[in-house]
Amino acid sequence: MPPPSIPDYPAVLASRRAELRAQLAPRLTGVRTLTLEIGCGHGHFLTAYAAAHPDRRCLGLDIANDRIARALRKRDRARLANLDFVHADADDLLSALPEEISLSQVFVLFPDPWPKRRHHKNRLMQPEFLSRLAARCAPNAGLYFRTDYAPYFAEASSVVHEHYDWSLSADTPWPFEHVTVFQARAEAHESLVALRRPGVVSAAG
Repeated sequence: MPPPSIPDYPAVLASRRAELRAQLAPRLTGVRTLTLEIGCGHGHFLTAYAAAHPDRRCLGLDIANDRIARALRKRDRARLANLDFVHADADDLLSALPEEISLSQVFVLFPDPWPKRRHHKNRLMQPEFLSRLAARCAPNAGLYFRTDYAPYFAEASSVVHEHYDWSLSADTPWPFEHVTVFQARAEAHESLVALRRPGVVSAAG
């Protein structure tokens, strides 16, 4: 449902995504596969990942402008040509991403768990989101989810397990370790790895 305070929400959404599409196009020229971090914060994890994988193009997104500004400063200090950050939410990014680009890895690290029941609808790991994400992923692309909130981990595991486009993979190792700010604060955390099923048409497609 569109926010009630915005009378012409579809037009606002279309304009926002068109602007994001225009921002992304020149920054991703020639890119065919992309490693994505949703909710990158200040960019600690993805900066370390990009430095360790100079052959991979990496993009981080966050909904807070100040976090993106700090992440971009980290990238510039590290002089990483394979890394970029953008101010956007996940749905807008998936819609605005150039059609020729597919996602090979997607990291969702310590997202907001929205612990109150009435707020569970705001959680990222939901069937509709997983369908939209799968539509932009290459076959066997990896989805890497980590949280320190056990009820959210249980719910996310169940949602992924039941989703047509994704397969939980206990045998796939976590691809890269770098302690984030939230991970350093957490007493414990749990990790989920899922692979995009090959040879199927996404429900979003």
